[in-house]
Amino acid sequence: MTVQGGAEGSGRAPGDDDDGVGRPTGGASGVAAEAREANVERGVTWPGTGDGEGRVWGSGAVGDGEGLTRASGTVGHEERRAQDSGPVGDTEGVARTSGTVSDGEGQAQDSGMLPFAPGSEGGQERLPGASGTVGDRERLARAALTRVMEPGDERGGRWLRECGGVELMRRITARDGSAEQLRGMTPKRLAGYRLRAETVEPERDLAAVAAAGGRFVCPGDREWPSQLDDLGDTRPTGLWVRGKADLRLWALRSVAVVGARACTPYGAHMATALGAGLAERGWVVVSGAAFGVDGAAHRGALAAGGATMAVLACGVDVAYPRGHAELIGRMAEQGLVIGELPPSAHPTRSRFILRNRVIAALTRGTVVVEAEYRSGSLVTARCAQRLGRFTMGVPGPATSGLSAGVHELLRGEGVLVTDAAEVAELVGDMGELAPPRHGPVLPRDLLDAVCTRVLDALPARGAADGREVARAAGTSADEALGKLYELHSLGFVERHGEGWRLTRRPTCNDGARRGGP
Repeated sequence: MTVQGGAEGSGRAPGDDDDGVGRPTGGASGVAAEAREANVERGVTWPGTGDGEGRVWGSGAVGDGEGLTRASGTVGHEERRAQDSGPVGDTEGVARTSGTVSDGEGQAQDSGMLPFAPGSEGGQERLPGASGTVGDRERLARAALTRVMEPGDERGGRWLRECGGVELMRRITARDGSAEQLRGMTPKRLAGYRLRAETVEPERDLAAVAAAGGRFVCPGDREWPSQLDDLGDTRPTGLWVRGKADLRLWALRSVAVVGARACTPYGAHMATALGAGLAERGWVVVSGAAFGVDGAAHRGALAAGGATMAVLACGVDVAYPRGHAELIGRMAEQGLVIGELPPSAHPTRSRFILRNRVIAALTRGTVVVEAEYRSGSLVTARCAQRLGRFTMGVPGPATSGLSAGVHELLRGEGVLVTDAAEVAELVGDMGELAPPRHGPVLPRDLLDAVCTRVLDALPARGAADGREVARAAGTSADEALGKLYELHSLGFVERHGEGWRLTRRPTCNDGARRGGP
């Protein structure tokens, strides 16, 4: 039997405590111990385990004469059985392939399809916190990489695209020189990756997010928002998600509302109104759960009974800022809380900036409410512009420093908006228009040009006869008299002896201008 990528003697034979697929069923040893036992059977182990067997991420495991084959081709021997067929004997092999087994008995392990439904007899349980159809090995590798690489690592994203998660993790942990062959890898960078890789335990992270009611979504999962692929090599390795809603479906109709943390009452009012108005129109409000504009937008959406989503710069099980612990908890129950960093990860200044690219790529457009020249909200807006998303700004007082950044945005390619209807008109579907805006229509606005001249010819005080009115209006006496009778029927003028005068108006007249209609 041939072993690919493994070292002889590095595995162990399935024992009585296994469930038939090399995964321990006992739970007394805890999550971490169970994870390590499961990793041994998958060939997924970590450096620094101290067992002296020299195993690295992605290596095979052989023990007691049994072969474990992971190939990219097809298996045509009848004596080989698929992964779900239970323990194998001395002459039987377990085939885990990414292709098709020619005898019809195998399943494609790396394609993400499980041989049995979760929980069925003889089947393989999904990893805790798993979501979608990505294979367990790839999911574990990507979960581990969220601890090894910082968000937005462009070089790491390129390696991940070229090699895949499992192979990239294997190269980082192996000491065979394969990591040094990666284009752009330096000794200093590799040392930093390996230092972090020594302590990663992806199964524990997946169990932690599952205990918090969450999951880990990877590219290739049905729930993965494909618009994040526009970020190219800075695309998230994966997203940790809390909440019951479908991330992909919610992101299809979403708008970001961002702005200053130390906002004014005007900024908080506008953010709340935008959040509520967008939620009432069926849009998902996305923001960063920070103080100020972010929190106001989230609260507005929740108050309207709508949907809202928070993108955090820390682990999704960490309430930051602490003052928004209750708000983040409500969003985890009624909406979604997502982040690139694994559970318990803490925020840093750079992570806040990198988080903004996810907000920009995830949504159809970004609205900025109050931002200074160096505000992080403008980073979100500029990223949205580069990605071809709509960029909008809410104007403020010209003398306010908190609106200076928004005004600079509006001087460029930003679009001025004042309410949710105007935002929906820009980012929504065809025909989703904002109502026309105009001032009040006064009765005088409905008069024709001659009537207006005749009306203007009457003195503000006192009366005038028809000939005087005609002379002042530049019309004939007959035409002026006819227009005066027309204005009389409309209530603009009245007879006074032999002359005409303006009708006396009440002091309060529904917005009529002083001095006449």
